[in-house]
Amino acid sequence: MHTQPGASQTEQITRHRPAIRGRAGLIGGLAALSGILFGLDTGVMSGALDLIAQEFILSDFQRESMVAIMLLGAALGVLCAAWMSYAWGRKRTLVLTAGLFVIGPLLCAEATSFRTLLFARLLLGLATGATTFTTPLYIAEIADSGRRGAMILGYQLMISCGLLAAFVSDGLFSYFGVWRWMLGIVGFPGLVFMMGVLFLPPSPRWLLAQGRERDARRVLIELRGLPRMVMAERNAIMARLSARGDGIGSFMRDPNCRRAMWLAVGLQVAQQFSGINAVLYYAPRLIGLAGYGHYAQVWGPVGVGVINLLSTCIATTCVDRVGRKPMLIAGFALMAVAMAGQALMVAGGIPDMPGTRLLMGGFMLLFVGAFAFSAGPLAWLLCAEILPLRGREFGMACSTCANWLANMLVSATFLTGLEVLGADTILWIYAGLNAAFLVMVVRRVPETKGMTLEQIEAELMRGTPLRMLGEHVRS
Repeated sequence: MHTQPGASQTEQITRHRPAIRGRAGLIGGLAALSGILFGLDTGVMSGALDLIAQEFILSDFQRESMVAIMLLGAALGVLCAAWMSYAWGRKRTLVLTAGLFVIGPLLCAEATSFRTLLFARLLLGLATGATTFTTPLYIAEIADSGRRGAMILGYQLMISCGLLAAFVSDGLFSYFGVWRWMLGIVGFPGLVFMMGVLFLPPSPRWLLAQGRERDARRVLIELRGLPRMVMAERNAIMARLSARGDGIGSFMRDPNCRRAMWLAVGLQVAQQFSGINAVLYYAPRLIGLAGYGHYAQVWGPVGVGVINLLSTCIATTCVDRVGRKPMLIAGFALMAVAMAGQALMVAGGIPDMPGTRLLMGGFMLLFVGAFAFSAGPLAWLLCAEILPLRGREFGMACSTCANWLANMLVSATFLTGLEVLGADTILWIYAGLNAAFLVMVVRRVPETKGMTLEQIEAELMRGTPLRMLGEHVRS
């Protein structure tokens, strides 16, 4: 039987716990700031693309290339970050990529040719891909199980803030036609992030994997506070590390590792094939398709950004109470309905009437809100949770790379698809894909709410079906 702590000890624990919890939240929030840069670099091209096309006289294919080159760079950045985060650690990887977030926008602002601009966007893609791999992994490894969902979704919240800031910036700068300022101003938050990330502690799981137990204990005490909690977490991590394989070899030999990786890849592909980035990258074109004029095409994306941000805020507050799976089911169902509604209106022709234009815009905002509430943040969260520690870097690299490649495929074919197949056909395709992803979620996705990473991995390695992970923990 454990003895009860004395009064002074109890008061000391009570006094220090809020500060310690605040420290963990501050660390996770600081890492999540990379999401602002992700959102800025993604959203800024929506308003700048037409201005760039006018200056450099670009075709639709070159417009698509301007968007796709960043996404190709992001896929390459994921592969580089997978090796760097394993060899150098999560923190050092974030420090290095923060520098690219400063260099890339400056090169964009000074670009004198289309090729130079493509190279600058490629560098930004490398940085963006590296952070989308490293940041969720880092946050998942420093967060406690009770707040892990909200902390990782804080990263998605920062992406939404970045998108909204990019849309507002584009709207303001569009009056002056200065696309160089649209792209170059992103370097300032990049500099702020680079300075802030220097103060992050290393991941305790990475430190233990490197045999640096003293440093890992110091970080865990900083994050958790109570020595009893620190020792329990340290022992659980070491138990999983003792069974750790050799990364890609574990996934090749162990079917339990492979099924987790394939689910992670499926979630990331579903996130992109939902059609979200066709809306974000080409929002002015879609708003024009609904019958709105130039003014609405300039400021309409701001409304998209507001809905995206508000829905992400709701997801952040609900994820650790409602759970991952119910939110995904609701999100994909609403996205399928919203895409189908838009397809029906486009196929029938949109009359030049305010009511019908508002309905078309409402379907678009419903789609964005449903995505931001579900697939947008939860794909990143579930990938960080379900992949086993043995080869987690490899699994995250595969799933995140799949995300960017799918993103590139959607972005590089959307304008061409509108011309060749027609807008209604493209929208029907996305509606059908979202319905298919809904079925995948129901049949395959687990509910990981309230489980530690070690509990998830232990059940996975025992062969528990994916959709049933954690059922006995919650029962």
